[in-house]
Amino acid sequence: MRETSEPAAVTRRRLFGITAGTAATVVAAGAPASAQDPATRRTAPAPALDAEGAWRKLAEGNRRFVTGQQTHPHESLRWRESLVRGQHPFAVVLGCADSRVPPELVFDHGLGDLFTIRAAGEVLDNSVLGSVEYAVEHLGIPLVVVLGHANCGAVSAAVDVVRGRAAVSGDVSVLVRAIEPAVLSTPADADEARFLAAAVDNQARRVASLVLERSVTIRTAVRHHGVRVVAASYRLDTGEVTRLT
Repeated sequence: MRETSEPAAVTRRRLFGITAGTAATVVAAGAPASAQDPATRRTAPAPALDAEGAWRKLAEGNRRFVTGQQTHPHESLRWRESLVRGQHPFAVVLGCADSRVPPELVFDHGLGDLFTIRAAGEVLDNSVLGSVEYAVEHLGIPLVVVLGHANCGAVSAAVDVVRGRAAVSGDVSVLVRAIEPAVLSTPADADEARFLAAAVDNQARRVASLVLERSVTIRTAVRHHGVRVVAASYRLDTGEVTRLT
């Protein structure tokens, strides 16, 4: 379990270009940073949307994508130039690296809308978790979505290894071993396609749980600021995203 101390938080602010002066201006009005409760202090303004509002916005964009009525927002030159001054994404999407599941397209949103983190099989290592923490703690994002997808190659590879049909080596084995617990905890099914689909959903749920289990920062944001961490799954054939938790 990882505790977030003030020195570590300051280091993250410097790493991402946030100065101490900037941080001081976004804590509660009229109170110095030192007077704030470390358990409740955030270094970003309160989001315009709450977690459920952020999910509804994602769902609306996905419906446009599914029906072929995309609006392709926030792609103009003027909008791009406005983002030089800063970013205010409304959701974190931790998704698979698979080329068929780019979150900005799947949810019909554009530059600066989503804080996107991608790793094969949504595998959660320290750098991925740190990225989620940064987005929640310093950008004030209210919603984290762990997005699995149908026919995930990383989950399929883990299924093959668990069932003794294949072996992996090198760094790919790190990914597969990280997904194995989700496969092992998926109820048996004689139908291969159904089992893989269930394992994909199980991996998304498991990673969403791990984000909360491993991060004091995220648990604090959930408890004090209404942040939500949810799992979802994407269908390659229809383009539909279904919320799992």
